[in-house]
Parts: sequence; C-alpha cells; structure tokens
Amino acid sequence: MSAPNVRQVRLRWSGEGLAFEGGPEGGVQIGVDSDGASGQTPMQLLLMSLAGCMGVDVLMILQKSRVPVETLEVEVTGVRAETPPKRYVSVELVYRITGPSQDDQAKLDRAIELSRDRYCSVLHTLDSALDVQIRVQRG
Repeated sequence: MSAPNVRQVRLRWSGEGLAFEGGPEGGVQIGVDSDGASGQTPMQLLLMSLAGCMGVDVLMILQKSRVPVETLEVEVTGVRAETPPKRYVSVELVYRITGPSQDDQAKLDRAIELSRDRYCSVLHTLDSALDVQIRVQRG
C-alpha cells in the first residue's frame, strides 16, 4: 500500500505475556504491553498520540505565527469508564509552555483552538462524545 492517505503499522506478539512490538515497515519499532512492563499500554499510547498530535499542531501554528517557543510540554490525563470497554470518557490536556509573551496569548489560544477544532486527526478519530478539556500553564 503506497497511497498517500494510507498508513500501516504491524504489531507482533513477543511470545510472552501480553507484550507486542511494532511500528511501520522499516520505521522505529516500539513496545506495547497491556501490563505496562515492557512498553506502554495501548490506552497510554492513545493519550500519547493525542498529546503528540495536538502538540505538533500547536507548535507548527505558533512557529508560522512567529511566536517564540522555548519549551512545550503537553500532559494528558484520561478518565476511563468503570465497565468494559472502559473507554476514555474524558481527557484533559495541559499545555506547559515558555517563550510566548502575554501579548501572544491570543495567538496561543487560536493555535490550540485550530488544533482542537480542525487539524488534530487523532482527536477527530475519537468518539465525538468524548469530553475534552484544555488548559495552558505558563512558566
């Protein structure tokens, strides 16, 4: 498959426990472990994917807007349902950022809004009923 809008990864069971390793053909391989012993759990990876997608969007938008960014960290906390399938019922993203001045606040808010509402393909792949909260912390 080489169509431009097609992505493919392969995950292979390690032969032990609930541990797998995988990634794209010829690309970086990562560990996935339901027990969390030899890799991230699938649900942790989902949160990391959301943080990565929105983090990249926001950084790119800020760079195009000529807003200085010294550090950027995105922390995601997910709350799971009590019963199977134990999906995330809510997530909160906290952006910790240094570099932008108070004068850049509107551009920072707009970058987050654009990622959330338009660009983040991970977020838009998730269930539309998911409650997503976003905060920004300066420091």
